[in-house]
Amino acid sequence: KPIVYVIQEIPGTQAGTPKINIISASKYGSFKFLLPEFSQIIFSPGPLIFKLRKGLENYRQTDYLLLTGDPAIIGVACSIAGEITNGKYNLLKWDKQERQYYPISINLHEKGELNE
Repeated sequence: KPIVYVIQEIPGTQAGTPKINIISASKYGSFKFLLPEFSQIIFSPGPLIFKLRKGLENYRQTDYLLLTGDPAIIGVACSIAGEITNGKYNLLKWDKQERQYYPISINLHEKGELNE
């Protein structure tokens, strides 16, 4: 079964009142949380990058990244996943209108036309 890597715990988790409910994303796989909610990537990103690498070491192309938390941390997590899978990984993106998660497959080496 695929794993949904939740990049950062949802704000409010430690207080017992998470601000968003991610349960609907569990239909894509079982959750694995990578970082606590208050993690920050400010002055010395090294330890945090190491922790993300360790957490994502078994990431496979069939798994998903659930994009939660600090955008800088999300960027690093996507970079690590792409490095592990040679540029192919899956994201779960929340759609506010439909109120559900949609899978997005990323292939950094895809050849094709730009539709602008």
